[in-house]
Amino acid sequence: MDQAKSTREAFVSPTVGVHHRRTLSDDALRRLFLWPTLLLLIAFNIFPLLYSLGLSFTDFSAIANQPPNFIGLQNYRDILGDPQLWVYFRNTGFYVVVSVALETLVGFGLALLLWRKFRGSSLITTLILTPMMLSPVVVGLFWKLIFNPNYGIFNYLLGYPPGRGPDWLGNPTLAIWAVVIVDVWMWAPYVMLLCLAGLSAIPDYLYEAAEIDRASPLFTFWRITLPMVAPLLLIAVLFRTIEAFKTFDLVMGLTGGGPGDATELVAVNLYRIAFPNWQTGKASALAYIVLVLIIGVSNIYIKYLNQIKGD
Repeated sequence: MDQAKSTREAFVSPTVGVHHRRTLSDDALRRLFLWPTLLLLIAFNIFPLLYSLGLSFTDFSAIANQPPNFIGLQNYRDILGDPQLWVYFRNTGFYVVVSVALETLVGFGLALLLWRKFRGSSLITTLILTPMMLSPVVVGLFWKLIFNPNYGIFNYLLGYPPGRGPDWLGNPTLAIWAVVIVDVWMWAPYVMLLCLAGLSAIPDYLYEAAEIDRASPLFTFWRITLPMVAPLLLIAVLFRTIEAFKTFDLVMGLTGGGPGDATELVAVNLYRIAFPNWQTGKASALAYIVLVLIIGVSNIYIKYLNQIKGD
C-alpha cells in the first residue's frame, strides 16, 4: 500500500509542481515586458515633461553653466505680455484653421472619388498618398523651387508668363497662403486615408434600403454617408489640428518664418527662443502654454466625438 501511495505521488506531484512553476513563469514574463516599457516611458516622456515644467519657473539657460534660479511666473508674464508673441499666435491660428479646413474638404472629396473601385484606382490612391511619406523639410525645399517667381512652375500653371508672376514666398500676404497650400498638398491624403476606411465600413444594405425608398443622392449623403464617416473624419481633424499647432520643419524649409514675421508660427518662435537665444526657461514656459492650448482644443473635439458616437 505504501508502494502504491509513493507511485501515485510520483505521478501527481511533478504535475502540480510544473503547473505552479508555469504560473510563476507567466507572471515573470508579463513583468519582463511591462517594466522595461514603463521605464522607457518614464525616462523619455514623463521625466522630461516634469523637468521642463520645473524649468519654466526659472531663468535657466542651457549654455550659461549656472544653476537655474527660481523666478516664479515671470516667464509666463513675459510671454503673455509680449505683443509680438500674439502676432505669432495669430499666424498660428490662421494657419491651423485654414489648413485643417482645406485638408478636410480636399481629403474627404478625394475619398468620395476613390471610394468606388475603378480601373487604376489603386495606383491613383498610392500616388496621392506619396506626399505624406516625404520629409517635411524636403517638401519645403521642393516647393521653394516650385514657388520661385523666375523659374518655378506654380505661377506658370496659374497662367502667368515667366518672371511676371507673384513672389509667393517674398510677399507677406501670400507667404502664409503658400505654407497652407503645401501643407494641404502634403496632409490631405492623410484625411483621405481615414475617410476611405470609414466609407469602406458602411454596410451596403443601408444604400440598398435608401435606393428602394427612392432617396435622393443628397439625402443619402446627409443621412447615411456623412454620419457614418463622421467619427473617423473628426479623428482625422483632431490629429491634423494637433500636428498643425506643432508645425516647424515645413515652415523652416519653405520660408524660415519670413518674410518678416508673416509665417512665424509659435513653434518656430519657440525654436528661436530655445536655441539661438538659449532662453531655456522661457522656452519651456511657452511650450507649456502651447500644450495647454492644444489640450483645450483637443477636449472640444473629443466632446463632439463622444456626442457623435452617442447618437
